[in-house]
Amino acid sequence: MHTKSLQTAMLKSYGKNKLVSRAGLAQTVKKLQKAGKKVVFTNGCFDLIHAGHIASFNYARSLGDALIVGLNSDKSLAKLKGPKRPLVSEKNRAKVLSALDCVDYIVIFGEDTPEKLLSELKPDILVKGKDYKLSEIAGRQFVKKVCRFPIVKGQSTSNLISLIVKRYG
Repeated sequence: MHTKSLQTAMLKSYGKNKLVSRAGLAQTVKKLQKAGKKVVFTNGCFDLIHAGHIASFNYARSLGDALIVGLNSDKSLAKLKGPKRPLVSEKNRAKVLSALDCVDYIVIFGEDTPEKLLSELKPDILVKGKDYKLSEIAGRQFVKKVCRFPIVKGQSTSNLISLIVKRYG
């Protein structure tokens, strides 16, 4: 196989790029809702995708017709989690999320919370983990319904990082 053919095959293996602009996504949400579709939104850093994330994405997608994943930018992730993060760039995190069938759209936001993004998009349902109290969920006032997903025991990015450091120091 020629180098160019190999590169083309590798790019195709990433699947569809589901990363969209905020402005374009707001229009898409309006069109979906006008067509009677239910739009679901969840968000996070998703620095190291694990089984808990996959379970939450599948749960969120089961609640509606389209799932939007709001992805913290590299800058906002570092502000929230500390200067050693992210481990994976926003571009590569978006590529990983694009490979998931349950995810329809990905949008990167640079703020600490997705509140401003939710005020622009106005999806029908917002999904967050049960580790958040309802009063702590940013942007809840811009959706019709908030659903909280049970945390998958033993699954967290912080636990994965600790395990890697412990094993490989």
